[in-house]
Amino acid sequence: MAFVTTQEMLLAADKGAYAVGAFNVENMEMVMAVIRAAEEMQAPVILQTTPSTVKYAGLAMYYANVRAAAQQAEIPVALHLDHGNSFSLAMQALRTGYTSVMIDGSHETFEDNIVLTRRVADACACAGVPVEAELGKVGGKEDDLDCSDPGYTDPEDAVKFAAETGIGSLAVAIGTAHGIYKGEPKLDVERLSEIRRRLSIPLVLHGASGVPDEAVRECIRRGISKVNFATELRIAYSDGVKEFLKKNPDAFDPKKYGAVGMDRVTEVVKEKIKVCGSGGKA
Repeated sequence: MAFVTTQEMLLAADKGAYAVGAFNVENMEMVMAVIRAAEEMQAPVILQTTPSTVKYAGLAMYYANVRAAAQQAEIPVALHLDHGNSFSLAMQALRTGYTSVMIDGSHETFEDNIVLTRRVADACACAGVPVEAELGKVGGKEDDLDCSDPGYTDPEDAVKFAAETGIGSLAVAIGTAHGIYKGEPKLDVERLSEIRRRLSIPLVLHGASGVPDEAVRECIRRGISKVNFATELRIAYSDGVKEFLKKNPDAFDPKKYGAVGMDRVTEVVKEKIKVCGSGGKA
């Protein structure tokens, strides 16, 4: 259908009481697998790259992969910089053609987070590209992201932060963790409801890998419009490749084991789209 920004799809999700799945991709095969799943489910979809993923192959490479796949798709596809860790990287993604940008200043002081986020939001607004930010700290470790001192999002701070930065969406910290969640998650859903009551912009849930599906659904019912999935996709792809090579130790064609990894990712993404309730919303 189109290579689009996240603005319209997230506003539609917010209004329709569902969430758009946002899936981190590491290579061409994962790009193809995610879009294939979204097409089968007729769901809008966001593909994401983190700073370390960008370091692996470069912004232009991922942009070219996603744009080419999106142009052949019959669903809306967005490309998002996940956890942009500097103004410079955010601007590089913007100039490359990314259709959505996150600037993560959550490790800064509250005031410094506002200054950094407003600077990125102002620059991206000129190009019509929406900006996501994070307030509070999602714990755990994923990619090069490490937070051993998580902190919940304060609803009053969220109101001030959104007003002073001009962001399009806000990632909130309510007890999820990056990576696979260990143990039973204790999510502060009442906090989420309070933030939703005070803010009109779409809210984002990070660290959903390993969180029970019903807990994710509850967060969506309470106002989440975008849900990020990363670790589960990496595991699915790697497990597929490892299983193929175990059965076929003499295999040497990357297309063979890559196809198995893709199939595994497609199945995981389809299940997450069901959890998000975005199937048929393209």
